Amino acid sequence: MQYNPAEKTFEVSIRMFTDDLEKALSQENNLKVHLSPKDNYAPLVERYVRKHFALTNARRQAKAFQFVGKEQEGDATWVYLEIPFAEGPQGSSLRQDVLMELFDDQVNLVNVSYQSQKKTLVFKSAQSVHEINW
Repeated sequence: MQYNPAEKTFEVSIRMFTDDLEKALSQENNLKVHLSPKDNYAPLVERYVRKHFALTNARRQAKAFQFVGKEQEGDATWVYLEIPFAEGPQGSSLRQDVLMELFDDQVNLVNVSYQSQKKTLVFKSAQSVHEINW
């Protein structure tokens, strides 16, 4: 997650192994999903990410985000989001439980960059929400 001060948005890139994402989408939608650069599964990917990734401001209001798209690179799928965020991140919280329904030992790392400062948050099934403090 990188904050863009000119646009007042967080630009988010989520990297997942394609085979794990396919498994999650197949299980959630009860169909066989095979991701490819020209597939029509972007709506399923968007719905999945909306269910498992959320940013809440300090007033505990969920911030809406725009799904920009997805692309494949080797054995990974990148998902891109933009989250309008005019207020500072202090006291906000992030939920990131992507793929945790599939793997008990899933660990998700999120690098948050804001005004030339960077923090790495570690998400596990026992702690899938972190408060963001600088």
